[in-house]
Order: sequence, then structure tokens, then C-alpha cells
Amino acid sequence: MAKQDLRIKTRDGVAKAGLFRSAKTSPARSGVILYQDAFGPRPALDGMAERLAGEGYTVLVPDLFHRNAPYGPFDAKTAFTEESTKAALMALVTGTTQQMTISDGEAFLDTLAGEGATGPIGTVGYCMGGARALNAAAAYPDRIRAAASFHGGNLASDAADSPHRKAAAIKARVYVGMAGVDRSFPPEQSTRLEEALRNAEVDHVIENYVGMAHGWCVADHSVYNQAGAERHWQRLITLFAETLG
Repeated sequence: MAKQDLRIKTRDGVAKAGLFRSAKTSPARSGVILYQDAFGPRPALDGMAERLAGEGYTVLVPDLFHRNAPYGPFDAKTAFTEESTKAALMALVTGTTQQMTISDGEAFLDTLAGEGATGPIGTVGYCMGGARALNAAAAYPDRIRAAASFHGGNLASDAADSPHRKAAAIKARVYVGMAGVDRSFPPEQSTRLEEALRNAEVDHVIENYVGMAHGWCVADHSVYNQAGAERHWQRLITLFAETLG
């Protein structure tokens, strides 16, 4: 598997990114943007991008925190339990708004196109990346055919930039995998998101992973669950196979 380190020019500066593609195939027309969790790009996410690239996609993992670089690195197992790193992480998360990431999305899509991925695009996000994957689908409906969120928080919150408010703009197929118990995405938000997607006639599935905790998909997270992660991979690979070709 080949990884290429990129520097992407956005409206607000330069974002580092990793580009992954299978060394066995010619450049894939279909691409995927993988939106990070709160701990930023790191080997655990590289491994996930490599697995997707092995399915035949060109995969981009951009640094959403690029406006505040350099930062970290953070240990996903302990960063939220230590006060100093928790404060630094929260500053990065809250200081990187949905609108910033939506704005960056144009450069991310152009980068994929420049690397040969000129066909349909999928997005997938984890934790804070979940809402960003859905908001990207609403902002760039003519490019993004599939959007997935896993243990994404605040997908249907009271905030003005909550993804459920933009459901009418989404043309992509949507998959949401939620942790069984997750304070960042409580049952009332799940109900609100379901209603918004259904009213907007968005092709979607919202699935509850009973027994899984927030972060279960990512291997370096303290609550990683291998069986649950494999179930997530089955759903994600099927979604992209059916929508991206």
C-alpha cells in the first residue's frame, strides 16, 4: 500500500494530508475522504485508510486542525483523562468549526480529482468527523454519493450547523452507526435525525451498535471493540461498493 504525504492549499492556509491507494491497481476513479476523530491524523487512521484503499479507492485523510498546527501528538487512550491534554484537545475541536471544514472540502475534493479520482466520492467520519462527513455531503451534493458517520456526535443538535438541518441538500446515501450509549448522540438526537432524513427523502440507515462505546471503531481508542469494528467495516465497505462502483 502506498501512502503519499500531501500539502493542500485551502482558503485558510495549508493542510497536511495523507493520500492512500492500492499499489496493485491503476488510480481509482472513486475516492473517499476520511474525516478524523478528535485525536487527529495518526497511524491508527492511516491503517483504516489503507484498508479502504485496498477495496479500490483513492483515500484522503486531511488534517482538519491545520489552522492550529503544530499540535499534539495525542494518545487516544489517555488524552481525555489528563487535564492538560483534554484542554488542548477541546480547544482544537471547538476552534475548528463545521463551516471551516466545509470550506476546506472544496480543496479536498479538488485534490482527489487531481490524483485521478474524478468519479463519485464517499465520505466517512468518526467522532467529530461524523457530522463533517454528513455536512460535506450537503455542501457538495453533486460530487458526494455516500456519507457515513460512526460514533459521530451532535448530528442533530440545537446548533445552527447541525447536519440534520441540511438534510434537504443531501443527495448521497447516508449511513449512521451509533454507539449503544453515547452522551454526544442521545436518543432524542437519533429521533430528530431520522425524521429529518426521512422527510427529505434521503436514502439512509441509522443503526444502533448495542454494547459499543463512543470510539469503538478505531484501534488505538481505549474502548476499541474488534467485533464491533469488523461489523462497521462490513457496513462501510458495502455502502461504498453499492454507491461508488
